[in-house]
Amino acid sequence: MELQFEGNKPIFQQIADWLADAIIRGDISEEGQIPSITEFSVNYKINPATALKGVNLLVEAGLLYKKRGLGMFVASGAREKLLQQRRQSFYQDFILPLLTEAQQVQLTKEELMQMIERGYPQNDD
Repeated sequence: MELQFEGNKPIFQQIADWLADAIIRGDISEEGQIPSITEFSVNYKINPATALKGVNLLVEAGLLYKKRGLGMFVASGAREKLLQQRRQSFYQDFILPLLTEAQQVQLTKEELMQMIERGYPQNDD
């Protein structure tokens, strides 16, 4: 997946999000090496300090670590940690507002569940 900068989100945050997405998808495996700061800055024509700031967000979260002289690598357990964070964010950002709106329009739990099930592909169990 190619990194495309867009929107109002800072570039360093977009780099961190892109790396996190790549780890979740398995494009960058645990103990796998990520692109270097130089690669980010040359390939995407950004300041190396900006790239470093994005990478450091994941280092500070314990998702990446540095091997002296070799580069940055994905920590063991990073994928599961990211999945847990995303699930919690999903609950906060989508499920709670969904439940609030469902109550406001007087949907029952059963009606809401039927709507959710209707949105899933037929062969997904």
